[in-house]
Amino acid sequence: MAACSVVRRLVGCPRWHGGQLMRQQVRRVVSTQEPEILKHQILAETTVSRDHLTPELALHLITPACHLWRAPPHLSPFPDPFWAFYWPGGQAVSRFILDNPAVVKGKTVLDFGCGCGASGLAAKSAGAKRVTFNDIDEVAMEALQLNAGVNKILVDDMTTTNLVGSAGSPHQVVLAGDLLYDSKFAGEVLTWLQQLNRSGSLVLIGDPGRFALESHPLKASLQCLAKYELAATTLLENSGHPQAFVWTFS
Repeated sequence: MAACSVVRRLVGCPRWHGGQLMRQQVRRVVSTQEPEILKHQILAETTVSRDHLTPELALHLITPACHLWRAPPHLSPFPDPFWAFYWPGGQAVSRFILDNPAVVKGKTVLDFGCGCGASGLAAKSAGAKRVTFNDIDEVAMEALQLNAGVNKILVDDMTTTNLVGSAGSPHQVVLAGDLLYDSKFAGEVLTWLQQLNRSGSLVLIGDPGRFALESHPLKASLQCLAKYELAATTLLENSGHPQAFVWTFS
């Protein structure tokens, strides 16, 4: 794989590993493209894949079969297509939900930083009463709708509001996969998620063992609910972490 490929850029970018705070958290990512054009671009640059921990869900992803897997970043029509990869923490949370549907059945769910929307879609297929999909990238919202369509799942609600720090939560379950990629941002997110937990929400955190979580003081407040071995393709996309875990506040 070329060192300057789209995949390499995403694996090494601040959104996932250290460095400055993810720029998308500073400003909302607003696309200048019309929704139909965006959908056409997503369809053209991704393939529908079930090669992950949740083969029950078909997802539009950038895989080794896609042009952008090896293409240099300047050829990508998307600035940061993180939503086109099924990151390990999201896979773990989604697998856990599908294996334990009672966790979400009949409940209201927030898929925070949803990316491709897999965890929220897993919650809907497991019988969640209502799922709110949240991501500040509007391109991710278009990808989510395509993924919902291919799985014949109704999208209840979407929002691109940055929710970190907001008071309280109307959701009974909050899903957070692969958001603890930067030490500073991880602190903000974990503090907020702990507040939601204290207000009554069940918080499910997916992470492959990144330093930002492993080194954080709040790690001691978490208990591991599940551990999953990751597929070879996923290892290429996330710097080789071999496993992914699901955590909740104890």
